[in-house]
Parts: sequence; structure tokens; C-alpha cells
Amino acid sequence: MRIIPSILGAAVLTVIVLAAFMMRAPEPPPADSSARMATAAEAYMGTLGSAERDRGTWALDAEQRFDWHFVPWERYGVRLKDMNPEQRTVAHGLLQSALSSQGYLKATGVMQLEGILGQIEDRPDRRDPEDYYFNVFGTPSESGAWAWRFEGHHISMNFTSAGSGPPSVTPAFMGSNPHVVGEGPNAGRRLLGAEEDLARDLMALLTDAQLQRVIIEAEAPRDIVTGNARIVELDEFEGLPVSEMNDEQRQALMHVIEEYLNNAVADIADAEMDRIHEAGLENLHFAWAGSTERGEGHYYRIHGPTVLIEYDNVQGGANHVHSVWRDPSNDFGDDLLRRHYEEAEHHQNDRLPAGPGGGGR
Repeated sequence: MRIIPSILGAAVLTVIVLAAFMMRAPEPPPADSSARMATAAEAYMGTLGSAERDRGTWALDAEQRFDWHFVPWERYGVRLKDMNPEQRTVAHGLLQSALSSQGYLKATGVMQLEGILGQIEDRPDRRDPEDYYFNVFGTPSESGAWAWRFEGHHISMNFTSAGSGPPSVTPAFMGSNPHVVGEGPNAGRRLLGAEEDLARDLMALLTDAQLQRVIIEAEAPRDIVTGNARIVELDEFEGLPVSEMNDEQRQALMHVIEEYLNNAVADIADAEMDRIHEAGLENLHFAWAGSTERGEGHYYRIHGPTVLIEYDNVQGGANHVHSVWRDPSNDFGDDLLRRHYEEAEHHQNDRLPAGPGGGGR
């Protein structure tokens, strides 16, 4: 007879505890990526001391913002290795504010591979999985213009925000060395395997005549063609245009593009895909260089008015991948910032008093 009251009491207690927990639960994150990113950046900035701000914060127009690279060299900024646990937590939160779960796992996987490479090469002092840096340009804000970068060996991710629209996320470079881990407890791991496999799926669908158009060079370049240039400089579109692909081939090409775009959170990826469609899918070109056999040096490129994807696997016996997603019209948020400043100037003019002639300035 005493069991029922005790059960009821436990149930009531559970409801009370859950209600109290819900009352104390944190506010959900902002819905759009610009707001989420600004909130995460403000939290990160709030943990920095004066010396760290000196090392890792810059004016938005500083030349350092465009000084990006993906090789193991000396960098500036706030290094992950030097952060305390609180700073590490909010720094990772900043990454997760703009990257999807897929993109975040790839980004952190690049760092893990650096440690694996150090073990394989027996020089862990040179291959440090914590030698990665954060830099903020301008003042993080949901409505203003600002930017930030996460960078180290084999990764350079550049984010620019201006207003409430989706941020710019290019150039976005990721590399993997080794492409396929050949030894140790991580043997068989392929961090950027989908980037290769999806492109090969497309190649398998092409006719012999189409392959003659697609393969632009018998030998693959040793690295991505555009390197770390400030802007994309390719003289012409090469390879096979989408206008000459059938539906199945076009769908396969879109799967490759989606693999790169989906490294960003959903609203950014969707906005970028919309821009690609608006620029015309028929204007996209797919090109390949080098061998079509697995394990041999190869390179591919997807190039259109608003997107450039390059993938190169030649170095290290074709076991060392470099890949990049760029936007020829909006790298480093160039177009985003231009529109932001034009709108800001327009609204400023709207607020100016009329001059002697009755019009604004």
C-alpha cells in the first residue's frame, strides 16, 4: 500500500527537478550563422588577455587578413597550444559556429593527422597537432563587418561577416598527409576520401568522347594551381561544361560540390548553392589532370562564376592531398563587404539633412 504514494512522490519530484532544470537551461543559440558566429567570437574574445589580443587581433583591412597559407611555417595569432581550457573551449565553439559537424570533424581531423604524420616521420617536434592559430579582424558584431581565420599546416579557413546575411567562408583549404594512413592504429583512415571517391564516380559516368574534353593534361600539377593567391587568377574555363553532361552526370558533379559546401553550416551551404544556381549550372566546368588510376597522381577542378574547387593528390607518392574551395567573386568576403558598405552609405545618405538645393549629399 505504501508503494503507490512513493511512486507518486518520485514522479512529482522528477517533474519539479525537470522544471527547475528547464528554467536554468541556457538560451538556444541564434538561428542564423552570422549571429551565431558573432556570439561565439565575442565569447572567444572575452577570454583573451592584452598580450593575446596584441598577437591575434587586427583591423579588418590589415594586410595580415590576406596573408593565408597552408604550409608548416611560422604564423601569427593566438596558438591553440598556448590556450587554457576555457579558451580552447570557446575557440572550438567559434569553429563550430560556422562549420557543420562534417566540416568540424574534418578540420579537427587535419590537426590529428599532423600528430600521426609526426609519429610516422619520427619527428613529433615538427608535426605538432596543436600548432594552429586563431586571428580576428575587426570587431565581432551581428550587424557590422568583421572577419576571422583558423589556420595551420594543411588548413586555412577564412570567414567574413557583414550584416545579417550568411558569411563568406572562402578561401577554405584542407589537406591530408597521409591521404591513406598506412600504419599504426589509424591504418586505413582517409580523412578526405569522399572528395576523391565522388569525383571518381563522376569520371566513371563519362563517355570516351567526354573524357577527351575533361582530361586537360596527362600529368597532374604538383599542387593546386591557384596556390595561396589573394584572388583567383585562371585565364579561362577548362574541361567539360555542365551543358554537355546528361542528368546523371550533372547530379554526380553536384555531389562533389556538395561535399565541399556542406563543410559549412546549413544556411551558409544553402546560400552558396543558390548562388551557383543563379550564376547558371551550364557555366560550370569539370576538368581532370593526371592518371585516372587509383594510387597515381591526379588532380581535378570544378570552376564556375562563383565557385572554384581544386583537388590535388600528387605529392608523397600520390598519398598527400591538397584541396581548396574558393569563390572567384567573393573570396575574403569581397562582394559581401562591397554590398555592405554600399548599403551603409545609402542609409547614411538617407539620414543626411537636405542641402540648399533640396537634395541630399
